Amino acid sequence: MKKKILTRLGLAVTLSVACLPAQAVVIGLAEYAFNMDGYVSDMTYGDPVPAGVDLSGFDETTGLGTLRFTFGSAGTHYLAAFFDHEIDAATNTYSNETGAASGSPAAGQSWEIDEPGWINGDIFENFSNSMLDGQVGASIYGDTAFPNDVSMSMGWAFALAAGETATIRMDISTAVPTAGFYLTQTDPDSDTSIYLSGSLRIDGYPQVPEPAQLLLLGAGLFLFGLSGARADASAMQGRHRLEFFR
Repeated sequence: MKKKILTRLGLAVTLSVACLPAQAVVIGLAEYAFNMDGYVSDMTYGDPVPAGVDLSGFDETTGLGTLRFTFGSAGTHYLAAFFDHEIDAATNTYSNETGAASGSPAAGQSWEIDEPGWINGDIFENFSNSMLDGQVGASIYGDTAFPNDVSMSMGWAFALAAGETATIRMDISTAVPTAGFYLTQTDPDSDTSIYLSGSLRIDGYPQVPEPAQLLLLGAGLFLFGLSGARADASAMQGRHRLEFFR
């Protein structure tokens, strides 16, 4: 908790310097962490990037971009990511924001929006315990339906059979997602929002062929059989010719 307080103060100082005299809206990331199968890695405080996590498309300063998580072992799995963004904190503080959820979560998908736990929110605790509550501001003093400090978390529970691979993609952007379930964090003073969305894909082997693939396979087997029959006929004719000349 002491580290969190220091990070909060450090971010505020950084944003203050960055905002003078600039007037553009500043989006910053105070903290982010991953829960992979119950093991929590807090990236803000120097934990190593877990195996299977791709951060190449993610900006750790703004907290915007794309993250990818890959699982390849058979069995049950859980993945959740926690993000504590600040929007224009140096101009209008970080406790004036609201959160919202849009759409319906997919099977196995979980989420939560709440005060990040600097004071009263329970989202980080729920995230760490793999128990996101699917509510906006469920804690007594962290109701983000009213302006407050906002953080977001999204997760999936799923199972893999032998030979299957799961890929989870999370996108954080200032552009509104065109489809699917997503979370929103809004700073009303600057009229700026960020959106968290994601998807889970499971690839398995062997894959069931689609109709078009079956047709191609059948055509290939037919041509192979036809060419084999022609080869047998040619060989038979050759043997007949040999017997004739004898």
